[in-house]
Amino acid sequence: MPEPRNLIIIGGGPSALTAAIYAGRASLKPLVFAGAIPGGQLMLTSEVENFPGFGEPILGPELMERWRTQAARYGADLVDDDVTAVDFSQRPFRVTAAGQTHEARAVIVATGASAKWLGIPNEQRLVGKGVHTCAQCDGFAYTGKHVVVVGGGDTAMEETTTLAKIAAKVTVVHRRNELKASKIMAERAIANPKVEFIWNTAVESVLGDTRTTGVNLKNLETNAVAGV
Repeated sequence: MPEPRNLIIIGGGPSALTAAIYAGRASLKPLVFAGAIPGGQLMLTSEVENFPGFGEPILGPELMERWRTQAARYGADLVDDDVTAVDFSQRPFRVTAAGQTHEARAVIVATGASAKWLGIPNEQRLVGKGVHTCAQCDGFAYTGKHVVVVGGGDTAMEETTTLAKIAAKVTVVHRRNELKASKIMAERAIANPKVEFIWNTAVESVLGDTRTTGVNLKNLETNAVAGV
């Protein structure tokens, strides 16, 4: 087995690549397993407007490519493979990817998060074109417009409250007849005059050709389907 690396970084998003840049500048020559689909959730973002240093919006994939280029410039070794196993029970640590095991004196796990998709027609096709997973990231693009939020937990209510500050109207679609969110989060959303709730309802599909124009909703009690 080759000599252990100083550092292995697991992840390919902003946190992992930032760690790679700092580690590279410290002459650690990190090995970065960015994953078979590298880039993190920014790869699903059309225009990024809130990243410091850019006067004009930049596409999420372009920003990630610049990040990768910067990390590589400082000596990071980027490999677009998924990590399939780790062993942190002894040193050096062991990380397995693409059937090969690598050893490292230190490992940074920066695997980030992934959105919880609905798995409905046209959802993936219209990602970044009206379908989004982060109100803080992309909500500004819908200032003064009607927005639909799906879900009834704390995350959904937080996104709802954020969007209500900029959207003309926010419609919350929830499968149940009451929210799962904590009391304070639920009360805050319900009290907002710009927020309406559609209960016992699921989103059947996203509507639109090149951009989202609406959604089809199915009432789970009557099975009636209507567009919004």
